[in-house]
Amino acid sequence: MTPAARTRTAIELLDTIIAAARDGGASADVLIARELAARRYAGSKDRRAIRALVYDAIRLCGEVPASGRAALLALAARDPDLAAMFDGSSYGPAPIALGEPPATPGVAPAWLIDALAASGVDGDQAAALLDRAPLDLRANPLKATRDQLAAIFPESAPIPGLDLALRLPGDTPVEKSDAYQHGWFEVQDAGSQAVTLAAAAARGMRVVDLCAGGGGKTLALAAAMAGQGAILASDSDRARLSRLAPRAQRAGVEIVETRLLNPNREAEALADWADSADVVLIDAPCSGTGTWRRNPEARWRLTPARLARLVETQARLLDVGAALVRPGGALVHIVCSLLDAEGADQVTAFLARNPAFRAEPLALPLGTPHGPGMRLTPLRDATDGFFVARLVRA
Repeated sequence: MTPAARTRTAIELLDTIIAAARDGGASADVLIARELAARRYAGSKDRRAIRALVYDAIRLCGEVPASGRAALLALAARDPDLAAMFDGSSYGPAPIALGEPPATPGVAPAWLIDALAASGVDGDQAAALLDRAPLDLRANPLKATRDQLAAIFPESAPIPGLDLALRLPGDTPVEKSDAYQHGWFEVQDAGSQAVTLAAAAARGMRVVDLCAGGGGKTLALAAAMAGQGAILASDSDRARLSRLAPRAQRAGVEIVETRLLNPNREAEALADWADSADVVLIDAPCSGTGTWRRNPEARWRLTPARLARLVETQARLLDVGAALVRPGGALVHIVCSLLDAEGADQVTAFLARNPAFRAEPLALPLGTPHGPGMRLTPLRDATDGFFVARLVRA
């Protein structure tokens, strides 16, 4: 493909991504893979160049662009070489018209910028939410040590404070390695590894991972428990939960039971665990403002109404989880968000309506105290953004 043809293809992909963001369709990664697979004439170098153009444009535009062309025009305004690709050639985009408006650069939609600022995230902290993320691994101590992994990936570096973590360049194809196939490690952001430590999971415990999804934190909990005890991994998303069993088998984890839940009827399905869990971990559905480094188009999908629904769901799940915690046990609330509505304020509201619980101070290797818990940010901690709190039942 010519550079101009790549530019035109990037515009077409952006049009599809913008429409999906507005209508709640598939994610950018899924759409890019699908669309490029359909263009058999695009070679591997073409695909990499097109993908880079698309993501550069997404990161640049805070508000949802009017079109893919407007998004790429914003990028072209900063790159004369890209602007030259608008040449009107047979496979390239039409020339840039005099006064043709580009999309507006920015970190996020205006309402979301205000919400982040009210939560203490602005300036460089906000801008860092769109940095490119590295690739972090968590060694699986049931099968390997971090030193063994470091020997396989000599370009990796340890992450201070996390005994199982290694960091690699973001485009390292680790899942093609024999070590991955043999379950020696999982791909997991360092921040996700750090907040899971708030559970303080140990051998022989009974643990509930209430919103287990694909099981990244479930497997980290099982490793911390040295494969001894019991973990109930539940979720209402059948497709995501179905990915846990093969991951657990690869990791050599045998203490996990999965359970599919019906939304709004979780308490019924979990009645046999009432008042008996040592730890209930809730990696709650959230806005994902802390994951924009990996999913920058997510900020185009979030609306005030959707945020309000998420906050309501989080509050309900906290109450469901609280009923499972034994006296002396702990409830751990985690969101990959930096909005106080989902983090500090959410936990403060829970404590007000559940006087049997108190927030326990945390001392994690990453993050800083924030309200009744701790916050991790891309700028300060070089991780995805998280809020975590550990709530202990009297």
